[in-house]
Amino acid sequence: MKSNKIINIAVIAHVDAGKSTLVDAFLSSSGVFRDNEDIVDCVMDSNDLERERGITIYSKNCSVMYNDIKINIVDTPGHADFSSEVERIIKTVDTVILLVDSSEGPMPQTRFVLNKSLEMGLKPILLINKIDKQDQRAEEVVDMVFDLFVDLNANDEQLNFPILYGIAKQGIVKKEMDDEPNGLIPLFETILGHVDAYPDLTEENLQLQISSLAYDDYLGRLGIGRVYKGIIKEGQTVDIAKIDGTIGKGKVSQIFVYRGLSRTSVKEAECGDIVVISGIPDITIGETIGQIDKVEPMEMIHIDEPTLSMNFLVNSSPFAGQSGKYVTTRHLKARLEKELEVNVGLRVEPIEGTDGYKVSGRGELHLSILMENMRRESYELSASKPEVIMRRENGKLLEPIEKVIISVPQQYSGAVISKLNVRKGVMESMSGEGEYTDIEYLVPTRGLLGYASEFINDTRGEGTLVRRFERFEEYKGDIPQRTNGVLISQFDGEAMGYALNNLAERAELFIEPGTKVYEGMVIGLNSRNDDMTVNPTKAKKQTNVRASGSDDAIKLPPAKIMSLEEALVFINDDELVEITPDAIRIRKKLLTELERKRFRNQSQRA
Repeated sequence: MKSNKIINIAVIAHVDAGKSTLVDAFLSSSGVFRDNEDIVDCVMDSNDLERERGITIYSKNCSVMYNDIKINIVDTPGHADFSSEVERIIKTVDTVILLVDSSEGPMPQTRFVLNKSLEMGLKPILLINKIDKQDQRAEEVVDMVFDLFVDLNANDEQLNFPILYGIAKQGIVKKEMDDEPNGLIPLFETILGHVDAYPDLTEENLQLQISSLAYDDYLGRLGIGRVYKGIIKEGQTVDIAKIDGTIGKGKVSQIFVYRGLSRTSVKEAECGDIVVISGIPDITIGETIGQIDKVEPMEMIHIDEPTLSMNFLVNSSPFAGQSGKYVTTRHLKARLEKELEVNVGLRVEPIEGTDGYKVSGRGELHLSILMENMRRESYELSASKPEVIMRRENGKLLEPIEKVIISVPQQYSGAVISKLNVRKGVMESMSGEGEYTDIEYLVPTRGLLGYASEFINDTRGEGTLVRRFERFEEYKGDIPQRTNGVLISQFDGEAMGYALNNLAERAELFIEPGTKVYEGMVIGLNSRNDDMTVNPTKAKKQTNVRASGSDDAIKLPPAKIMSLEEALVFINDDELVEITPDAIRIRKKLLTELERKRFRNQSQRA
């Protein structure tokens, strides 16, 4: 007999719809926080990067109790690069709360996750959030969601979804817009009335599928998944249905469940619950754990293949080791191996003859977040230009194609269409209602490298762009890359305002006066298409004669300070991004003018 009734729910929404805030409200309303505790907003976004960017990168679990029913809550990622995380999580839940902004309506980002939920037979609950906004249009948004459900072939039962209205930031959810506030009680009641607690299958043979991984410095690799049948016990010896179809053996050292935000050690866990287990060092996503000689393998979970690769190299610049603690090949290898323990979308291969590794992932954001985390952990490295992973089949070169779903104000649609056409995109559909135009494109992954920042500029930040891998198609031919050359420092030293002022007339600068530079470091974008070697350390010659106004402070245009993602897509094949705890720099692979000249001559002879 089960001791606990359990319901698992996931919150799905587009970036900034308020899903992490809703989870905060769940936790607060159930008394997870002490009265004297200092509560941080978006407590589930525990990673520094998540807090800064306001997005959820890694799905996380917590639980609350309501009327003796345990509700496990999963806060899922909203960004396209982490879509495979979402798919795995949806398999472990009983229902989803679809969170939609009261003025924006359903955004393209929600479409993919909602579609997966409907395909798996889940019956969503709709929560219209931020109803206190001045431009809220809740009733219209409900109709838009209904149209979206119809478009995604929802069945009659799924179309009959409950509708709630809320202000997650204030911990308020209502059944009708004009109801008196009663905290989150209407939401809890709707969940309990809409979905049954997990059935009592405790008498059946154990069946647990691993849906995600974690790592603990003391316990090693941890498997996270739902117990679908039976009971799992601490110290139990189990059979494991592995990815390759074989059956392995293992012993469960410890079992943890979620109570509030805490991971709590327990002696056993029952079917329906989400558990974390230790003791099986090679456990991976999709594998099924069962009783000895009685394991029932579940359908394997598909992991998206990497679409992008880049080289992670030991930092060899003149500034190497000045700010980082971990700078050697050994350090780089250990950190990447640790990442492989939990980051199943990643591939790492050593590069022969170099101090570095080829790292493949699901997109620019996926790889740049790994690098950003590494630099915050005091690692130094250099990264090469991202390359799209091609395939060869039947003698033909194939490349990944992505579906791009765009919503932009009408006045900017022309610029977006023009840019995507140049990038070998093919328009599939275009429609417009009101002020916004919705466009769907198929674009080679190569053509989307670096496009995100251009899109933001072209649409003044008012457009939304969602992309996902669609299929492999024949190679589409050359796509225009950066045509401008760069300014390269000829000397080591400190950049002087006088020198930069002269250079600013013919280039966009990446550095400010006082920046330390070295030979081979890229300091600006040339207005012409050739590289130019310059001296940014040149100071003004001192004279005894003071000319009127000439000694006033030099006023330079603001330097363009690139983010890591911008730098990675800016560089050409002969350049690297130097990543250290205190700086992001662009440099030439070959630092001296003489080395670059020799290389050019050899290339021409070849």
